[in-house]
Amino acid sequence: MAISLKLNGQTHDVEAEAGTPLLWVIRDELKLTGTKFGCGVASCGACTVHLNGEPVRSCQTYVEDVDGAEITTIEGLNSSVSNAVQAAWTELDVVQCGYCQSGQIMSAIGLLSENPKPTVAEIDEYMSGNACRCATYQRIRAAIQRAAEIMET
Repeated sequence: MAISLKLNGQTHDVEAEAGTPLLWVIRDELKLTGTKFGCGVASCGACTVHLNGEPVRSCQTYVEDVDGAEITTIEGLNSSVSNAVQAAWTELDVVQCGYCQSGQIMSAIGLLSENPKPTVAEIDEYMSGNACRCATYQRIRAAIQRAAEIMET
């Protein structure tokens, strides 16, 4: 089936079978590899992208369900919130192995877009669906708090 995806501000016409996860179209068809495959069942968050501004798990989002929607991957970030998050991630040296980080960043942007001054409990609750095998959770939390501070200036 023919699908029209608006990905990172550009329209892409792709052919995909019904039931194809958006993740595979992004990675295999459009060659954007920042979005990672983690678990395949929407439990780890490595595949998080924004769909019409909201974080979703692309491994369980089917391509036919996003026809014409606005999709943003880690490669397409360009907003004051994303800039603050990326600056905080760099400043606090959050990344260890890095595999989960694009999903962590996409979720953190979703949180700060909804709630620019989250409490520690709100950060922990919102980010609880993102797994980090290196256990950098304290650095992730600190970076989200730092991004919130950057956004205030």
